[in-house]
Amino acid sequence: MSSSKIFVARLLGLDVFDPLGDRLGRLRDVVVLDRGLRNAPLAIGLVIEVPGKKRVFVPMTRVTSMDSGQIITTGLINLRRFSRRGAEQTVAADLFDRRMTLLDGEGEVVLEDAGLEQQRNGDWLMTELYVRKDAGRSTFGRPRGEHRLIAWNEARWTSGAEPQGATSFVAHHEDLKPADLADMIHDMPAKRRVEVASELQDERLADVLQELPDDDQVQILSHLDIERAADVLEEMDPDDAADLLHELPDSQQELLLELMEPEDADDVRRLLEYEEDTAGSVMTPVPVIMAPEDTVAEAMATIRQQEISAARASLVLVVRPPLETPTGRYLGAVHFQQLLRYPPPEPLGNILDKDLEPVSDLAPIAHVTRELATYNLTCIPVVNEQQRVVGAVTVDDVLDHILPEDWRAMDPEDLPNPTTSTQ
Repeated sequence: MSSSKIFVARLLGLDVFDPLGDRLGRLRDVVVLDRGLRNAPLAIGLVIEVPGKKRVFVPMTRVTSMDSGQIITTGLINLRRFSRRGAEQTVAADLFDRRMTLLDGEGEVVLEDAGLEQQRNGDWLMTELYVRKDAGRSTFGRPRGEHRLIAWNEARWTSGAEPQGATSFVAHHEDLKPADLADMIHDMPAKRRVEVASELQDERLADVLQELPDDDQVQILSHLDIERAADVLEEMDPDDAADLLHELPDSQQELLLELMEPEDADDVRRLLEYEEDTAGSVMTPVPVIMAPEDTVAEAMATIRQQEISAARASLVLVVRPPLETPTGRYLGAVHFQQLLRYPPPEPLGNILDKDLEPVSDLAPIAHVTRELATYNLTCIPVVNEQQRVVGAVTVDDVLDHILPEDWRAMDPEDLPNPTTSTQ
């Protein structure tokens, strides 16, 4: 081993390699075994996220090098999805932010990091704890208090202690993509899942909720204060917010919609009116819409906005006023690549793709999927019977509906093979 002592927080997110230098995945947690009051917890393995977003267990006996730069393993890796057994605990997900009582009588502390030290026999023990004396929060919501490094046996878990604010877990994973963080939250025990989700800022929580299975979304939203739940729904894409509200009782739906900003609530209400599995039920009601006299430069400035997803930015819909959905008559579309090929002053009306046919808001999702695949599109306009644009369907909107309902929890090899699916 290249290092005899290292802290878990420094390991999180590190790349894991095999002896030949090929990347296996990324470290997401360390698994330790509680051995009672007389023996320090034993680190028995690592949780590694391999391609396909699946988390697998790698025994410490397979780890040949571990430091703050990289981790190297040897031997074959079992690709079975990791799950806790017996007295196993994951350090970042289960132990960070738990309260401990100092045995010197100085009160309680919160665990923020854990030091692992390799013994002469090769075992890795959790020998040190990096703790914070809880002193409330700063003006900006950051936890305050004196930090101390103590031996593992200088404190005990406070009776009945559960993860508190999940502050350290969120801080250690703030750079994760929403889908990756959602995958970690999905694997947590129910109570821990709610604790971590509640610690996220509204916008971050909205992004994560959109990546979680329906049951997880409902559980988390139901544990939020009703006003905060409405705030989070406002931050979600309207189609995802509508899907989530579909899973709630009608009375709760209406209460949340009443608490949302009227403009956001109106977009969601329109989507809720559509039958499930139609283009209208999965579309976004806020695609990129412009007038024919608008220029290439104005279109580029619009799609450059951070809140516009890559899929929506791929297609500018050109219509007669009004430009809010439902719009005036649909004239055509301008693809992102066309914007790159024409000078900034060029009016959009001069470079329209008039051959791109919109789909009806009542069309079944199967039809929309076929159109996207046939014409190699990532976004397609949706119109009502008066040929007014009411939204757009992106490729990610339909993927959630053609994959199995529990696809997020499935191993990649268990997903349907698209080459053998029926058309």
